[in-house]
Amino acid sequence: MSRTVTALYDTLAEAEAARQRLCSAADVEKVNIIDGRGSGRSDRGLHDYYMSEDDRHAYGEGLRRGGALLCAEVDSGEDSDMIVRALEETPGVDLEERQRGWARDGWKPYSGEAGRREERPAIAQGFARQPGATSGTTGDTIEEERIPIVEEELRVGKREVERGGARVRSYVRETPVHEQVTLREEHVIVERQPVEGHTLRGAQAGDDLLQERTIEMVAKAEEAVVEKVANVREEVVVKKTAEERTEHVEDTVRRTEVDVDDDRSGQGRPAVGLGGSSDSRDRGAR
Repeated sequence: MSRTVTALYDTLAEAEAARQRLCSAADVEKVNIIDGRGSGRSDRGLHDYYMSEDDRHAYGEGLRRGGALLCAEVDSGEDSDMIVRALEETPGVDLEERQRGWARDGWKPYSGEAGRREERPAIAQGFARQPGATSGTTGDTIEEERIPIVEEELRVGKREVERGGARVRSYVRETPVHEQVTLREEHVIVERQPVEGHTLRGAQAGDDLLQERTIEMVAKAEEAVVEKVANVREEVVVKKTAEERTEHVEDTVRRTEVDVDDDRSGQGRPAVGLGGSSDSRDRGAR
């Protein structure tokens, strides 16, 4: 399945520059330019690409006014978002803003009125014409039913889940400790004692006794001094390791298959036409 990414430019030179930028940014091989001036840049027209009738009508007006349309066919395995971002960096036309300007000049957008032939890329009522076949009649589609062709794609991703763990909490516990220490304490005692039978005679002896004196004696005592020292005895280490393993995932994917039984008499059996994805985008992230 492929997608068509489109972008409209005012000049052919801008479209050529956008194609070069796109080819250098992504691996895109099928990049065509439809020139409104008919310079023959592409052998394909608007009707060869799957897009809505609104877009086809607007692109046709842009080409009629001399613009150039870049059409890139992107396979399902390529990153179409990256291609759109690459084109958004080019000077493309804002199609919605341009349509509003055309409407002010009298241009009318696609209205889907009766009598307008539905234009699809060689697909009519779910079938494609055989190469070289021509149709001798033209008319309106009066009945149409569609079967979507759906195919599932298996995508395997990764997510993180909790598988358990460990919690380590540290706290402080106080334990009473009893120790004994011997302390020394001094005391100063002042006493008055009577003295008898001791007499000193003479003036010299009296002078020696009658003197001013000061006696100081200091008493000292010991106090207990407490000091704490923290010693590391052991440590608890919490760490996490990681390892990688390969797991095989098996599942089933579904897709739509179509069997066609053509009972129309006098006509050959046509091939089944599986159109591309309807993800049609332009410069305005369309």
